[in-house]
Amino acid sequence: MWNTDSLWFEVALVTTITAVGTIFFGHFEEQTPKWRKLAKLFFFILITTSISATLGRVWALSFLGAMLFFVFYIHAIWLPGKGINGWTGEPREKYYELRGWKKKDK
Repeated sequence: MWNTDSLWFEVALVTTITAVGTIFFGHFEEQTPKWRKLAKLFFFILITTSISATLGRVWALSFLGAMLFFVFYIHAIWLPGKGINGWTGEPREKYYELRGWKKKDK
């Protein structure tokens, strides 16, 4: 019943990582268009499954690990270095300026 020898395992892994990332870090992407978020998901599924099919699962999982490390670096080191809290994205004005977004009126 639980067979992980197919590429669906990688698809499930990428979508799980995306879901968890969206839950915890979705506030960093609040003004990103939905089509771009969806394109990013499909891009990572395509890249991960392609790496797994051609080079093997170890390389695909290494790629995902490297991407998670990159996300950790951005949120734990790079954003705080710019004066922005890597967990909350505050101060919002500074974060919006960094992303090139306009502040929405409430």
